Amino acid sequence: MSTLVTKMAPDFTARAVMPEGIFKDFTLSTLKGKYVLLFFYPLDFTFVCPSEIIAFDKKIEEFKTRNTEVVSVSVDSEFTHFAWRNTPRKEGGIGPVQFPMVADITKNIARSYGILINEAVALRGLFLIDRQGVVRHELINDLPLGRNVDEAIRMVDALQFFEKHGEVCPANWRPGDEAMKPSAEGVAEYLAKHS
Repeated sequence: MSTLVTKMAPDFTARAVMPEGIFKDFTLSTLKGKYVLLFFYPLDFTFVCPSEIIAFDKKIEEFKTRNTEVVSVSVDSEFTHFAWRNTPRKEGGIGPVQFPMVADITKNIARSYGILINEAVALRGLFLIDRQGVVRHELINDLPLGRNVDEAIRMVDALQFFEKHGEVCPANWRPGDEAMKPSAEGVAEYLAKHS
């Protein structure tokens, strides 16, 4: 497994269930010009997966205000995605989520992102892709470990802050916090204030 950070995100076209609940061919590169949070999960109708999908769905407006599209992928078919979306949450479903659910039944998408495990399912991979289609952040969790959606939002904020101001974001940085100039003097100045 090697990192995709600083490389072009592997493009793909695959069937998906769209936010309107319709089937459609989805192509990642059609989102160029926007930020993309692409996340993989192992399987529909499982345990940790619905908690993550619902958590991303609850924060969808926060992503949209940041010009960021959320896209999910698993090795299930679009028909399984559709059935899961149409199952009420109180019965183990996820309800009508507001982002595309891509079907990777060939497993080629997960394979191209380096997260296919045992040729069976995708690990919990998360990839932040910039407006030019370059992967700027990736996080890969083992199957039992759910992700933190607020941390994904923080990474979008950090990338956008860096692009706008040219300053780098130190550990635990949040919007409104002081950043640092990317120089030896800038680091020394920041550390002198925050040590």
